[in-house]
Amino acid sequence: MLDDTQRHMQEDPDAVFVSTNMGSSQTYGDPFGCPCCASVFAEVLRLAEIDLIGHAQQMPRAEMPGMPMPLLIENARIITMDARAPNADTLFVEDGKIVWVGMAADRPEELLAERPDAQRIDLSGKTVLPGFVEPHMHLPPLAMLHRFSNVGPNRFATSDAALAQLRADAAKLEPGDWVVGRQFDPSLQQGPDYLTKDLLDTVSTEHPVFVYNASLHLAYCNSVALHIAGIDATTEDPQGAQLGRDENGEPNGVLKAGPAMAMVARHNPKLREQNLAEACLGVFGSANRVGITTLCDQGTGTFQGLAELDLYQSLRDSGLMTARFRYSVSQAAASKWDDADIQWGKGDEWLRRTGWKIVSDGSNQGRTGLQREAFIGSDSTGMAYIEKDELDAAVEKRLREGWAICVHANGDAAIDRVLDAFAKAKAKGLDPAAKRCRIEHCSILHDEQIDKMVELGLSPSFLIGHVHYWGKAFVDDIFGPEKAAKLDRTGSCEDLGIRWTVHSDDPVTEMNPLRCIENAVTRNMWRSDQLLSPEERVPVEAALRAMTIDAAWQCHSDHEVGSLETGKFADFVVLAEDPTAIEPERLSQIKVLETWVGGRQVYENSDAGAL
Repeated sequence: MLDDTQRHMQEDPDAVFVSTNMGSSQTYGDPFGCPCCASVFAEVLRLAEIDLIGHAQQMPRAEMPGMPMPLLIENARIITMDARAPNADTLFVEDGKIVWVGMAADRPEELLAERPDAQRIDLSGKTVLPGFVEPHMHLPPLAMLHRFSNVGPNRFATSDAALAQLRADAAKLEPGDWVVGRQFDPSLQQGPDYLTKDLLDTVSTEHPVFVYNASLHLAYCNSVALHIAGIDATTEDPQGAQLGRDENGEPNGVLKAGPAMAMVARHNPKLREQNLAEACLGVFGSANRVGITTLCDQGTGTFQGLAELDLYQSLRDSGLMTARFRYSVSQAAASKWDDADIQWGKGDEWLRRTGWKIVSDGSNQGRTGLQREAFIGSDSTGMAYIEKDELDAAVEKRLREGWAICVHANGDAAIDRVLDAFAKAKAKGLDPAAKRCRIEHCSILHDEQIDKMVELGLSPSFLIGHVHYWGKAFVDDIFGPEKAAKLDRTGSCEDLGIRWTVHSDDPVTEMNPLRCIENAVTRNMWRSDQLLSPEERVPVEAALRAMTIDAAWQCHSDHEVGSLETGKFADFVVLAEDPTAIEPERLSQIKVLETWVGGRQVYENSDAGAL
């Protein structure tokens, strides 16, 4: 792969692959967007002169390990996610795959007799599930952010607490080192709407301080960082972005959109010092800690095009991956994929290309999701990030080429357009169901749209954190209660037999399958005693399917992972409690004790002790 990609990079060394149909208002007008539609990192990577191909070439190589020893898991509560045999207590693994699963009383005698060296693990009634599958996240931005301090709402309820963490970080650094935070979200953390330079100057007046908003569409910096970047009252706004200013026209440290963020971030040597290929391994490790064994990037190529494929291949070749990886290539780099003859389905059990990603609108919480009616208190109906004719043409073209298509659509009008595009393609003899085409986020759904999805064979993947984190805002400020009730309609899809999944969209919300499962089961809202559309709640078993076998199905990997069946890879997670036997409100609190991939342990909870 390196040869092909290097050739294209040599032909176009300064190429940055971003959507050409997002004007400046779309770029910095949505403070709660997502990496699907953010061009942030394209600018940061380019201006900081971050060389993904070089990182790929520098990736260490481990000696490829031999097959793990045979493994017998016994005395467990095994939820197989195989509808034909949903429960078991014994699992036998050989050569990284499941050889036998069932009840101990039915175990063939020859299993152990023929494999006397098998490792035996008695789980004493602990619960085993297939490894969780995260169907929608964004690896390159996560890798870039991974080493920076998390000051988001999952750790700190207030901005004061987040600032205190940054001060503690600064105290540990050498003079002049950068203090960098991530995940700050003023919509969920009590305090000001922005971290201005004045606030960040309380963190340090000796260190440059830089904090990413969780959306990745905004960042904040202190006076030292502004000075290093040479930004003052005379500095003009970069094209497609905006420098926040106070009443006197002085920069206030708020950086809106990628070009403005890059003006400051490019001066941080930590960006160049970090090998992003190695950082991806850190992301995999974090995924393992919450029980994830397979990840799917939804937007490959958005930031550095073909170079990202080199990044992925370096991970595969390293022998160091602890999670399987699937990815969808971005429509934003369509010409580059076409020139390189990039096709659907290439890869193996560790790395595989499984989709073509199109972004049709923005985010609902950022009021850029494309709507049938205007947002509350506004005459705006959001934004289309791709013209209708272009969307129709892209769907038809990529279906004819054999791609499984994933379309980002948040607003109900955007979903109308997506359904219409697939209907037109189907009328021409193309079958979206056969390729398991998906609508990503699929946030606001009307009854007739759900019926249309059934007709077309489309499946949704819901950003269920919308319900939990922003549900109250949707009800009170963005849509009103009637329309907000149509958010993430998991229950309705379940009732009609649609295969659906839930996802984190990390770094929009953090990867945590048990939290996603709890959100789908309870529909509870952040800092509220109310539920959003309780009729859309689903049984725990359905939510477990959404993050195991159905997520594997959406990622074209259900033949190898997603359930514990003979012949599939031994990817599983050990939990301290049975999620089907506890109060739904405690699902996110279940401890992940161990995570296994291909019959090898990749994570053990040190706080839980040895099993």
